[in-house]
Amino acid sequence: MRFKIPMPLSSILREQRKWGRKLTTAMRALPTIDAPKPARARANRSGLVEVHAFGHNPGRLRMLEFVPSTKAERGALVVVLHGCLQTAQGFDHASGWSRMAREKGFVLLYPEQTKQNNQNLCFNWFRPSAVARDRGELMSIRQMIEHSAARHGVAPDRIFIQGLSAGGAMAAALLSTYPDLFAAGQIVGGLPFGAARDAMTALSVMKSGANRSPSEWGDLIRQVRPDTQAQPAISIWHGSADHVVAPVNARASLVQWLDLYGLNEQDGVEVVTASGKSLVWKDRQGRVLIEFRLIDGLDHGLPITRRAGTTERQPYMLEGAISAPVQFYRSFIKPV
Repeated sequence: MRFKIPMPLSSILREQRKWGRKLTTAMRALPTIDAPKPARARANRSGLVEVHAFGHNPGRLRMLEFVPSTKAERGALVVVLHGCLQTAQGFDHASGWSRMAREKGFVLLYPEQTKQNNQNLCFNWFRPSAVARDRGELMSIRQMIEHSAARHGVAPDRIFIQGLSAGGAMAAALLSTYPDLFAAGQIVGGLPFGAARDAMTALSVMKSGANRSPSEWGDLIRQVRPDTQAQPAISIWHGSADHVVAPVNARASLVQWLDLYGLNEQDGVEVVTASGKSLVWKDRQGRVLIEFRLIDGLDHGLPITRRAGTTERQPYMLEGAISAPVQFYRSFIKPV
């Protein structure tokens, strides 16, 4: 049987090429649809950045920093230690520290506790192994401070520390053990150094304090303090209505530092400012060595200025008319 081909094969191929060219032209004329762009990574609202390689980190803590885009000529490093049930980011967002650091041009360092060390995220201020010189969490924080100060060119006399609650007790341990490292420290709702030796005594001291004489409190620091003339300024803040860390602990902290610095309690001078009353003790050059502020009616937490429109609340952040971070900056950190 013979098949009749209606059109030569060459003609068929020419037609295919012709229609192919028309189809290509038509496709080019169609509107193009851009591929979806990948979602941009969201920066931390606090601006804190984690630093990993700062030392061998025996206390297994995290290190987070805030570095302003423009640093002040007389810049500073401010170390901030959060309290229990808090994180560095949450503390920073509520306290306003990074906003102030951006405006004033100083560097912030946040050591952060981990749940592997403490389920409640408390710094282990009551464990001798955690607060021994060059060991544990204390050594980790020292490594962070030295790393940050060297990397950002901070002068040795421009390092400051603030701590709240367990962070306040840890700040007291650092100020006691490494006095040469700090110009000043603020202990908010904290406890005196050496007040407890384990978790059980820590709970007891937090509730009722510990009964020691002034010299016994001072000796606890003298036993760990190196041979130095350094006297970092100490600012002690506590609420009179604190139901977590009894105010008697603020009194013990005051007695401890007065004894260490050889100051008499009756020589304290009351200072009245727009932000409230405080007692201060100065050295012979007129520099404030100790500031004591017992805030009437304040519960346990960090006093911060009330921010209009703020709806998100952080644990142990007490909004009101006074800010402990702002006052610490104005009294001790602000360059003169």
